[in-house]
Amino acid sequence: MKVVIEPDHFTRTLKRMTHEIIERNEDLNRIILVGIERKGSPIAREIASLILQFEGVNVDVESIDISAHRDDNKKNILNKSSFSVSVDDKIIILVDDVLYTGRSVRAAMDAIMDMGRPAKIELAILVDRGHRELPIRADFIGKSIPTSKDEKVICDFTERQIIIK
Repeated sequence: MKVVIEPDHFTRTLKRMTHEIIERNEDLNRIILVGIERKGSPIAREIASLILQFEGVNVDVESIDISAHRDDNKKNILNKSSFSVSVDDKIIILVDDVLYTGRSVRAAMDAIMDMGRPAKIELAILVDRGHRELPIRADFIGKSIPTSKDEKVICDFTERQIIIK
């Protein structure tokens, strides 16, 4: 087991990503941060808290369950996600801990598009480990970590560290 991001670096990384989101989005009131369940949701909430701290803007935060949209799910699950706010003409920033094959992100985009027509969808990822199977790229990346397919990247939000097993 190897710790690749320590707690102080974890916090600095989230702050840097938040500043990048602020710099690239003129109207923060149009943003909806959408955490991909489960690991993306606490990251999305923390980014929202940092935007409030840095800019005084309270952005909407939602969570999305992508299980009904996964391409490896052969069951017909009727799990239609819905948010407390409309996604129409909003800037959706999908948030997750680790970007690997891109399949979870594709499922999240499908779920978002089922709810309406956002102006734009962006992607914020704490760790990009490579090995993409779909043409997905992150707009905001905390850290790129080259890994082998045999390794596992674990985002421990409680301990605020990233570990490779």
